[in-house]
Amino acid sequence: MNNLKVSLEQWRAFQAVVEYGGFAQAAEQLYRSQSTVSYAVHRLETLLGIDVLTVKGRKAELTEQGKILLQRSRQLLNDAESLEQLAGYLQQGWEAEVRVSVEAAFPTDLVMTALQLFANDNKTTRIRLNEVVLSGAEQALLSGNSDLVISPFIPQGFLAEELLQVKFYAVAHPQHPLHLLGRELTTADLERETHIIVSDSGPKNIDSGWISDARRWTVTSLQTAHKLINNGQGFGWLPESDICKQIDNGELKLLPLKQGQCLPTILYLVYADINHVGPATRQFADILTQVCNDA
Repeated sequence: MNNLKVSLEQWRAFQAVVEYGGFAQAAEQLYRSQSTVSYAVHRLETLLGIDVLTVKGRKAELTEQGKILLQRSRQLLNDAESLEQLAGYLQQGWEAEVRVSVEAAFPTDLVMTALQLFANDNKTTRIRLNEVVLSGAEQALLSGNSDLVISPFIPQGFLAEELLQVKFYAVAHPQHPLHLLGRELTTADLERETHIIVSDSGPKNIDSGWISDARRWTVTSLQTAHKLINNGQGFGWLPESDICKQIDNGELKLLPLKQGQCLPTILYLVYADINHVGPATRQFADILTQVCNDA
């Protein structure tokens, strides 16, 4: 590896002179003498063999070459600060990665908001996100593949807190045969049509079907179930957050059921090891809780 000619302090002095408008101002901001800052920039220019600044009156201005180097120097200093921040986090026990398994029914917009808020405060810890269905969340905990889980169940031996209630509504395309009946539906009506359900991603193979399996299509994701129902190929229960816009614009229609039209489900936040929670995991969990409280 080649030895670097210019130090970070010299790049910082150069950047400060530009940002604060002169050597005196930069010296004040850096808590250095003006001569020290001036020497650092002059040394930088000598080592690089080019002029990065030109002094006009009392003001230092960038040369064309300096403009190019300034942008890269900012990136260099930002990377150096991030590296030191990462080292500080690791020293304090911050995790390099947080593994999160999320029940597929959890609203995507809330996940996106939580991820953005976490990224705003933490530039160093990676997030590994895994979507699960039903007992898949429990399996993620038991297998040791997740630090944090959003689950419709609280596995035995784990502590959890209620995070959010998700409502599943029975829906079908407006031209589906069930809607063409023009009356309140019975169980017998439903059993004559294709029921679209999402399979359990865990080993327990929990059956989420409400109707017998005589006329049932099983898919592996809510997105696929949504598409099939939206195309009129069956009916099913979908999360409110996924279908509210389509209900409003008439693309989907609630099934006229006397009972069972809405099936509420509580989702819980579960730590893999509540006694040894890392600071990054706890921070992301707190953000998820706040996002859900604000929803």
